[in-house]
Amino acid sequence: MNGVKDMDEPIIIEGVVDDIIFHNEANGYTVCSINFEEDEIVCVGILLESIHPGENIKIIGSWVNHPIYGKQLQIESYEKLMPKTENEIERYLSSGIIKGIGPTLAKRIVKKFGLDTFRIIEEEWERLEEVKGISRQKALQIGELFHEQRELKRIALFLQDYDISPSYALKIYKQYGEATIDIIKNNPYQLAEDILGIGFKMADKIGRTMGIDEASPHRIKAGIKYILNLYGNNGHTYVPRDKLLNTACELLEIEKEFIENGLLELQILKEIHQEKLGDMEAVYLSAFYFKEINVARRLIDLSYTRKEVDIAEIEGRIDKLENEKGIQLAKEQKEAIKQAMCEGLLIITGGPGTGKTTTINIIIQLLEEEGMEVLLAAPTGRAAKRMTEATGKEAATIHRLLEISFIEEDNKKQVFERNEERPLEADVVIIDEMSMVDILLMDSLLKAIAPGTRLICVGDADQLPSVGPGNVLKDMIRSQTIKVIRLTEIFRQAEESAIVMNAHKINQGEYPLLNEKEKDFFFIKRSVQDEVIETIKELIIKRIPSFKNCNPLKDIQVLTPMRKGPLGAINLNVILQKALNPPSKKKKEKSYGTNTFREGDKIMQIRNNYNLPWKIYNERGIIIDEGVGIFNGDGGIITAIDEEAQTLTVLFDDMKTVEYDFSQLDELELAYAVTIHKSQGSEYPIVIIPIHSGPPMLMNRNLLYTAVTRAKELVVIVGLTSMLYRMVDNNREIDRYSSLSYRLEKIKNLSL
Repeated sequence: MNGVKDMDEPIIIEGVVDDIIFHNEANGYTVCSINFEEDEIVCVGILLESIHPGENIKIIGSWVNHPIYGKQLQIESYEKLMPKTENEIERYLSSGIIKGIGPTLAKRIVKKFGLDTFRIIEEEWERLEEVKGISRQKALQIGELFHEQRELKRIALFLQDYDISPSYALKIYKQYGEATIDIIKNNPYQLAEDILGIGFKMADKIGRTMGIDEASPHRIKAGIKYILNLYGNNGHTYVPRDKLLNTACELLEIEKEFIENGLLELQILKEIHQEKLGDMEAVYLSAFYFKEINVARRLIDLSYTRKEVDIAEIEGRIDKLENEKGIQLAKEQKEAIKQAMCEGLLIITGGPGTGKTTTINIIIQLLEEEGMEVLLAAPTGRAAKRMTEATGKEAATIHRLLEISFIEEDNKKQVFERNEERPLEADVVIIDEMSMVDILLMDSLLKAIAPGTRLICVGDADQLPSVGPGNVLKDMIRSQTIKVIRLTEIFRQAEESAIVMNAHKINQGEYPLLNEKEKDFFFIKRSVQDEVIETIKELIIKRIPSFKNCNPLKDIQVLTPMRKGPLGAINLNVILQKALNPPSKKKKEKSYGTNTFREGDKIMQIRNNYNLPWKIYNERGIIIDEGVGIFNGDGGIITAIDEEAQTLTVLFDDMKTVEYDFSQLDELELAYAVTIHKSQGSEYPIVIIPIHSGPPMLMNRNLLYTAVTRAKELVVIVGLTSMLYRMVDNNREIDRYSSLSYRLEKIKNLSL
């Protein structure tokens, strides 16, 4: 190559970035082409900062031969260089490195300020107003972003020594700003609490590299809280003390006495609570402990709030409605309706086809006939939408019902405007899909239920429990302190559905009937995992669309037991994306971590983001509604990717349009296939379930039942009959450490 020594000694080049061939935001691995003298050199390696076409860069590296792509320069170290000529400055600003400056604006800025452009932006940003198209606000924004780039580079170089990726460096900088380095030097374990995605282990690696003692109180307390949070993320509200001590000793590799000292310090700081539960001592994060106590007290209070009614008069009104609607209610449905008219707190539970929706509709009608204000809500957007469609009455998400907002100085901290001081203005609140409600959300909901307001909880107790901590619905039922009506009779119309009948068979430990003619439940036997994958592709692309005349992208959902492995959601998404939405010159795409997002892709939000703005547009593009909050499990389609603005736009199933900054893409995943756990509260026209292999703790009856009950029109299971039967036989649910049932019983007994 012209001007480059082809020797074993280090190679040094200075040039302009021509193209970014590949960049992984998660780890910084980059493939780029550099214009050096008269050559174009392909360089590969880890770059702490994102680079853009038009930037000047100095690279030190060595030659490597790639078996497919040939000779490349392996990056060993690099340095960004500021552009020297007006053309270089213009290309640098046009590259998208500063959000809001495109090619046209870059040309105007450089034409106005020439070689003095960078000094003007950094030191006299207000002069940018002299350029046509730049307001004072935009000038300030450009100045701040330019300064942020400089500061971020300094912080990224500091974090480089601790193997912190560029995307995390950006998150850390956004959290701490210019104080980043001082905070990390003082207590690196703070990162585990403040930065989403940086767990204790990453923080510990930094701490150990910095020479922090293994018995440091900061380290021990962070380790204990990490374990408690880990259990919380798996649905537990507490951890048995012995289990916690053993786990902490193993994690921290120190003696038990140090852990006990750490527990004592955390108890003094009121960050944890320790309590005897029978023969076992439990350790809670304080937030979980107090929320469990509050939920139990409020539930018992609600259960004592009864309204005296004329049962005979209610029965007469029910009979009248049956005649008007031409329906025949089951005995349990009538009992549920009567209890709803008088109980302060009622649980209505039942499987598919048992008439929960009909029961709720009649309850709403009777209550509104009495002039009562009834509010409806569900945990997720999809569940709320379904509730609206089923009742004809608007239902909100619980978060929206409670009017979520944020503390100004801390955008991450959610608060609900509806609480004890400003309760919900309703006579009756009805919550659907109660199995999805965790202890944290239940606590917030109950705070907003004023004395005298009644609460009706509806759900299927046999579904998987909430993703968040607690086992609220099952604990409420198990405690036997609250009025519960179980709907068990399956209606004739539902009996015609093999989905409904097989769901009940599975739930009762019976094997489902497979491949009955003209039914909606099918099993396709495949022995090898690759055959399962090929069959799923064929079903989605050809067989089901021709059979059901449906849209493969919108109407068919693959639900898989696992996240990893050949039949896990991660691998299936890569395969199905290639089959359903392959690369195209007409579609823009963005790589982030292990994902490549493409316009037209089916995606899912994987964590709650309470302050993410959304808008709903009508056919003419006019905003008809707007708000904040996109939640774990919400799904949609990518409609646009804008490299210049560094944004990705999603149209969600409930018609909300959301614009994501590229730094927020870790909140999204491809959703051609999702785990069964992630499908909770959702309903799909057609569901395909791969059932082949997996650990017994996961592959159980509860999981299979949940997957089957997600489908409205058709279920197709692909895999091994033996594993399907094994799941039905395996009634072992994963136990949750939750003490709400214990507290309900204890408070009830004390008040008797």
